[in-house]
Amino acid sequence: MLHVLAVDDERPALEELTYLLRKDPRVGRVSRAGDASSALRDLSRMLVEGERLDAVFLDIRMPGLDGLDFTRLLTGFAAPPHVVFVTAHDDCAVTAFELGALDYLLKPVRPERLAESVRRVVGAVGRAVPPPAQARDPDDEMIPVELGGRTRLVSRRAVTYVEAQGDYVRLHTADGGYLVRMPLSALTRRWEAAGFIRIHRSTLVAAAHITEVRFDGGRAAVQIGDELLQVSRRHTREVRERLVRRFHQPDGEDDGAGGAHDER
Repeated sequence: MLHVLAVDDERPALEELTYLLRKDPRVGRVSRAGDASSALRDLSRMLVEGERLDAVFLDIRMPGLDGLDFTRLLTGFAAPPHVVFVTAHDDCAVTAFELGALDYLLKPVRPERLAESVRRVVGAVGRAVPPPAQARDPDDEMIPVELGGRTRLVSRRAVTYVEAQGDYVRLHTADGGYLVRMPLSALTRRWEAAGFIRIHRSTLVAAAHITEVRFDGGRAAVQIGDELLQVSRRHTREVRERLVRRFHQPDGEDDGAGGAHDER
């Protein structure tokens, strides 16, 4: 059964769309968001936690990030959901389909027309239709962050290290730091295979950005740019073993092995 996300800034419209989607027996779960920025954050969290999202049913004209911009940002994700626009405006259909939209519904939504959109989603998911071709690195991952009311995608490859800050993590890059609401433990599991190493209960580092490792009296620290980051005693052995394996392999190889553990 499908997992879909309904997005609309008008509460009555969102309630109606949610109600109609839940009535369809092919839809098993309906998540909701009141704007496109919230939808991006929800999508990022789902991907980090390993949840599957099959489609997004969203309005176009919304304050801040609109539906078309939301769809453009989806190209930064490795496996973006399919998009169905649900709007009162008929002047954006050409642009919507150019962006790869699966369907375009006009409000007020007729149940039989929505059922046809769900059928298209079921067919597309079954065929594993790839997203529209875009110039992006398939091995990278993009994380949506908010900056002054605008949404920006930050590349995982640009992240040098990550710090836990309460319910948030701060992604550090050469351009600055970005707060994202997600647990460090979930991000560790997702990025471990991409060469990120847990060095402390509150710190995750990108091995590719480590320029120096220091061992002194059983303690360790790693140098990333101008930052010297301490490795906790619990993680020292694991960090040593992973870095030795990494730096003794041929260029481009990294087995991604080694578990990540929370400190207690």
